[in-house]
Amino acid sequence: MFISQPGAGVVLTIMVIITMARPTIQEKIHVTNRLSNEILIAHCHSKDDDLGAHAIPIGEQISWEFGVTVGTYFWCDLAIKGKRLTFDSYDWFDTSKYSQNWDVRDEGVYGIRVSDGVTFFMAAWNQI
Repeated sequence: MFISQPGAGVVLTIMVIITMARPTIQEKIHVTNRLSNEILIAHCHSKDDDLGAHAIPIGEQISWEFGVTVGTYFWCDLAIKGKRLTFDSYDWFDTSKYSQNWDVRDEGVYGIRVSDGVTFFMAAWNQI
């Protein structure tokens, strides 16, 4: 592309940056407590948002919705009696390995891909 007017390249660059920064896709994440006998403590974050700590009873879930921009990233810190784990709940840079639906079980966290319903193991509990 040939730009003949002075300053046109700067304007084009600014327009590209603004377009990339605007949320164009909405995503919704669900974290469900599928533990056999524990209340789950979940604290999820992004670099801009702290969703707070939640006590999730067995069979219940927390959900949140957000607009996706370049670099959107969320992670969750989970805790049950004597165990902890942290997992990436959404990463714009690699959405292929992520799910919008997370089940927290006795062994750890499992994702359920929306595209094909396949369940996969994401992270195991660590003793504290």
